[in-house]
Amino acid sequence: MAHIDLQPELTEITDGLRFPEGPIAMPDGSVIVVEMFSECLTRVRPDGTKERVADTPGGPNGAAIGPDGAIYLCNNGGSFTPIERNGRSQPGRFDPSRHLGGKIQRVDLHDGSVADLYTECQGRPLRAPNDLVMDGHGGFWFTDHGIRDHGARTADLTAIYHAACDGSEITEAIFPVDGPNGIGLSPEGTTLYWAETHTGRVFERQLEEPGRLVPGGRPSVLHGLPGHQLLDSLAVDHDGWVCVATLLNGGITAISPDGEHTEHHATGDMFTTNICFGGDGMTTAFVTLSGTGKLASFHWPRLGLRLAHQ
Repeated sequence: MAHIDLQPELTEITDGLRFPEGPIAMPDGSVIVVEMFSECLTRVRPDGTKERVADTPGGPNGAAIGPDGAIYLCNNGGSFTPIERNGRSQPGRFDPSRHLGGKIQRVDLHDGSVADLYTECQGRPLRAPNDLVMDGHGGFWFTDHGIRDHGARTADLTAIYHAACDGSEITEAIFPVDGPNGIGLSPEGTTLYWAETHTGRVFERQLEEPGRLVPGGRPSVLHGLPGHQLLDSLAVDHDGWVCVATLLNGGITAISPDGEHTEHHATGDMFTTNICFGGDGMTTAFVTLSGTGKLASFHWPRLGLRLAHQ
């Protein structure tokens, strides 16, 4: 098993964001991000100027463009209390008095209107949806990170779901999982990946067809990070490397498709939370540096993978 540490040359695009996450590289060169602590969607232009796209009360997290051109959004309902410490933002403990309930939302980019698409599955409320990936066939996969309530000394067992973009169907696909965060699909769309924050592991499951797991299969570990490293959202590049935002050891950890090789692209922000690909030739990695409230970019050593509907 081989590992290399890299120090990419970062370009700061903008700052002053309140815990940005969920970047989407748009065709016009802008990047749309959520601001979890400002509870909104924000468009960042290539020159760094910002404009508010929509208000999304609660805790907006992962986001993706759907087949109708709207943004589909995971909203954790406000499951983290904002903390400012030594000039950096970070998620604080759960405060039940401010939690609005977890939901999947659809945001119209033309008028900024926000509609709740899913709030439960088979009568069980969603707790804290975190990240999603479109399957390119009218549906999407998403993680429910759950809530760790330090006051009550409890932590949720949660699930990974598949849902239809038109709001007609939601299915609990994998249960239980422990704090699932980032989620993605292999370039061929035949493998589903997800990262567990607290265990520092990336898991995989094989798909029989879009939206359907191979029956009787079990999750396998693609890779587990050593030491005290936490995992956030992820993206998959054109060569099938799983590129997962890494907390504490701030950066992007890229894992080869066979799990045998890793790269760590350091960013200098211990709350590096998300990555997406875009730019000319799909060779630019856009990363959210949430602790310092920045959106930055750097050259990716391989081609990025163009997501469905982008």
